[in-house]
Amino acid sequence: MTSPLLIPFILTSEKDVIIADINRWQDCLSWENRSTKVQLLALLKEAKEFRNLYYFRLFKGNFLGRFFMYLIKIFYPECPYFFLDNSCHIGAGLFIQHGFSTIIMADMGENCWVNQQVTIGHKDKTGRPKIGDNVRITAGAKVIGSITIGNNVTVGANAVIVKNVPDNAIVVGVPGYIIKRDGVAIKEQL
Repeated sequence: MTSPLLIPFILTSEKDVIIADINRWQDCLSWENRSTKVQLLALLKEAKEFRNLYYFRLFKGNFLGRFFMYLIKIFYPECPYFFLDNSCHIGAGLFIQHGFSTIIMADMGENCWVNQQVTIGHKDKTGRPKIGDNVRITAGAKVIGSITIGNNVTVGANAVIVKNVPDNAIVVGVPGYIIKRDGVAIKEQL
């Protein structure tokens, strides 16, 4: 039974962001439309990566929601192979597909999509990545350092990105390079 997981949701100041996450996951997973609380419980049971995102959102909220989050984490633990750094700012609608061995230590915009075995984070003490809205980072990609990834960007599988990426681009390769920008096929180094 997962109903105790609703207590912090009812108490948190982060309800709107959590509801946006629920709606995004429902859409990405092509799940039937159900009430918010029923969908939340289904996601917390079926999608373990969502549970980590839920706890991340609760941590960002008010004291009462955070307090109950710590209590329920004893009985409903986080997914151990997916890590979200609590110091980050992550916009609403983050979708994690197969979050196995995934680390996110970045500030991210809204409606991003991250696949498995992705590493996003610091290269050194100079800072972490800043990722725009509607960015998709696919399997095995690495986004490292104090760089900016623009809006509407796709980072290809196993790409290594250590330089800024402009808006509306698709980047692939090691080191990463642009293969499409604003809908036009190109080959441009970052």
